Amino acid sequence: MKTLTINNKKPPVVQGRAEKPAGLLSGMGDLSSLLDAAEGAGGPLQLDMRLIDEDPNQPRTEDNPGFSEESLAELAESIKLRGVKTPISVRDNPDVPGRFTINHGARRFRSSKIAQQPTVPGFVDNDYNEADQVVENLQRNELTSREIADYIGRELAKGIKKGEIAKGISKSAAFVTQHANLLDLPETIAQAFNTGRVNDVTVVNELVTAHKKKPQEVADWLADEDQEITRGSVKLLREFLDEKGQKPEGGGKRLPGDGGEEGNEGAGGKKKEKAGDPEKFKKAIIQVQHNARPARLLLDRRPPADGFAWLKYEDDGQEFEANLSLVTLTAVLEG
Repeated sequence: MKTLTINNKKPPVVQGRAEKPAGLLSGMGDLSSLLDAAEGAGGPLQLDMRLIDEDPNQPRTEDNPGFSEESLAELAESIKLRGVKTPISVRDNPDVPGRFTINHGARRFRSSKIAQQPTVPGFVDNDYNEADQVVENLQRNELTSREIADYIGRELAKGIKKGEIAKGISKSAAFVTQHANLLDLPETIAQAFNTGRVNDVTVVNELVTAHKKKPQEVADWLADEDQEITRGSVKLLREFLDEKGQKPEGGGKRLPGDGGEEGNEGAGGKKKEKAGDPEKFKKAIIQVQHNARPARLLLDRRPPADGFAWLKYEDDGQEFEANLSLVTLTAVLEG
């Protein structure tokens, strides 16, 4: 694998490639021939970490789970042991000849820094734009719903139609519309979304539909911070509101999730116990070990990428994302 290093001087550029800078390995030609040789061999360059800058306009934000301290530390440990297995992608920095801007691979770059790696494998790809970054992160499930919505909002602000945006990121028009709706949510739903109580875009849009019909009832339902916001619970809420709209006021039916349902009480107002299947869990708890500490899987939180999951330590309640290759299953219990 060839190594690319350049000193702090700014070499001149000829046809988009830097001419021979002082820091190149001896025996190599100018930067253009070095890059051509690497591309011809089909292998990545070993890029000097000091020459690489992150893209300030990349779609992922600092609060993305993939950028959490725990996630980067875990990846750094893997890099120390095995190195970076998937090269990053960079492009020439047009403002600073000899430097590169990351197209894709910010997590690998940051973790390589933590692992104190002098170089990182990478390819130079100057045919790259923001839409490409969004597409690549979408395919890896590394963008949050908010980050997708922010990107769509920026494109809409440029006057680009939703259909063109959808085509550019290889998604449906419905996908773009759903995420665009996140940019203008009712206050109560926006609060639940921004605080992470609900991240599922479909659920958010279901809540918006319910809020248009019964804003106060939805606000009251969301005001209960112990209320889980899932596809199932929102479906029950919408069914309740639809049924309530067809009945006269004062029917006495409660909001779903507030402790009871009409028709589920016996004589004396006592709640009837529903017969359940003894071979099925009402709610499963998956216990694991991570770093020799007991933890449990958080099944209601969407992981940032394949091979990762959210965990919660049993001893101190800390919630974090973890690489599943570092997790040991210990028990499956009924909650």
